[in-house]
Amino acid sequence: MGISDPPPAIKRLGQNFLIDPNIVRKIVALAEIAPSDTVLEIGPGRGILTEALCRTAGHVTAVEVDPRLHAYLAERQAEFPSLTLVLDDAMTYPIENLPVGTIVVANLPYYISTPLLFRLLDQRDRFPRMVLMLQNEVADRLVAKPGSSDYGVLSVMAQYAAEITKAFRVSAQCFRPRPEVGSAVVLLRTKERRALSLEEEPKFAALVKAAFAHRRKTLVNSLKDEGYDQKSVIEALNSLSLSPTARAEVLSVTQLIELSRRIPTST
Repeated sequence: MGISDPPPAIKRLGQNFLIDPNIVRKIVALAEIAPSDTVLEIGPGRGILTEALCRTAGHVTAVEVDPRLHAYLAERQAEFPSLTLVLDDAMTYPIENLPVGTIVVANLPYYISTPLLFRLLDQRDRFPRMVLMLQNEVADRLVAKPGSSDYGVLSVMAQYAAEITKAFRVSAQCFRPRPEVGSAVVLLRTKERRALSLEEEPKFAALVKAAFAHRRKTLVNSLKDEGYDQKSVIEALNSLSLSPTARAEVLSVTQLIELSRRIPTST
């Protein structure tokens, strides 16, 4: 009995299958996978990247939410003895059980790419690097610098946790069906040393979220609206030689870290 035909894409799941072997080669090369490495792949789809990863890594765990694609890949399981195929949602799959040192390589479903990215970064001690295919505008936000319109909560929190490179863009022609948005591949190397302790990080995350909650307002007013004491915020800005009329998007990650150290938690 032969292998079934691959199932068609489901738009609701944001399925756009990579078909270009050249892009696959570039992704695998960027991930710098050794034969002893364990890899997590999210959304293996029809398996073009999975196949290349299995040839390169010691072990691959591929998490697929679509039962049809999972069944299609399961039929080919014999070809990939080093593959563990999991039918699960990447947003709830227990990634914290993966071995420390696992490399993440994934063509992320664009409709959940941001929450999924935050989930992976929460477990960054486990993942020394991640090579992710993302919507081009999300990739731009990840690498955005202070003062640009793309710079926001995602930029700050991701850059706090990792060194990020936008490696290359991927044409819509490299997928079937063709997505309506541009794509890009990013490399995140997670930082072993962090500026804040584990206890301080939630306070920093809350401050960053509050700082960007009202983009058109000054930082002082945005934080005031989110429950922070205005006097403490102005004092903290003065101590960092920052103007009380500054907006959140002009502050670097380092300045936001310093600010979170100097401002009491919101009420």
